[in-house]
Amino acid sequence: MQHEMFIRFWGVRGSYPVPGAGTVRFGGNTSCIEIRAGDHLIILDAGTGIIGLGTELLRRARAQGNAPVVATLFFSHMHHDHTQGFPFFRPAYLGTSILNILGPKVFQSDLEQALALAMLPPSFPVSLDELASLRILRNLSESEIVLLGPHPTDVQVQNLYHDQVDETSDRVRIYTYHSYAHPKNGVNIYKIVWRGRTIVYATDTEGYVESDQRLGRFARDADLLIHDAQYRSSDYVNPSDPKQGYGHSTPEMACAVARACNASRLILFHHEPTYDDDALTQIEAEAQQIFPATQVAYEGLEINI
Repeated sequence: MQHEMFIRFWGVRGSYPVPGAGTVRFGGNTSCIEIRAGDHLIILDAGTGIIGLGTELLRRARAQGNAPVVATLFFSHMHHDHTQGFPFFRPAYLGTSILNILGPKVFQSDLEQALALAMLPPSFPVSLDELASLRILRNLSESEIVLLGPHPTDVQVQNLYHDQVDETSDRVRIYTYHSYAHPKNGVNIYKIVWRGRTIVYATDTEGYVESDQRLGRFARDADLLIHDAQYRSSDYVNPSDPKQGYGHSTPEMACAVARACNASRLILFHHEPTYDDDALTQIEAEAQQIFPATQVAYEGLEINI
């Protein structure tokens, strides 16, 4: 495990959570992914999936003699389905926890202001400022690179164009591509690189004609591409209720990006909440006809690369 990147999916849905008999196999929680790179814990988004992750992190901490939870959390954007689990993330309530939280600036509000709104009374009984954990929040642009290591609390942000970035070191490197193909202020797409392995997280982005060329270059030769595929093509162009312009892709769009960037493996993500397990099983089979190394994300899916 120390020489591999470990990925676990804790929430795979878009828009809103959908518990119930029809979502048992793929799960009903909204977006959250755990990545382990050496001693570093990276969390991508804080939909309702982060609630279960928080419980698991406390269990692991107890097993290690009540070790502090140290994590770096990246928000792709601040829409509700990517933040709604954070107020229930139990490690945030512990004074021993250290959370580095990074994400895009939202209109005139910085990341901290946007996250505070998700916990603003009377909608929630505990405000962001009342959490006992140590939280370091900052906005992140695509001109910056995040460097993790060697210690889990060592998180640095450098400017890609003005600072000396040692890309041969053993530190975890996280790059950002800001896509404007999602209303209303776009979305951060992240590339995590460590020991020659690359994961790209491209949720809540909509395809372009002949694929997203910038994204294809950004994700070049990714070992794992996690890409939004919320809508079937038939729903995307449905004349009575079209989804074009909603900021989400089809499986065909995701496959096009995977081909363009020469990805080794594609994971379809951010599932439409009205699609049940049978629908997602069919989507997976159809996508594999286009890009064979495709899998539909499900809660509990674990990958080592």
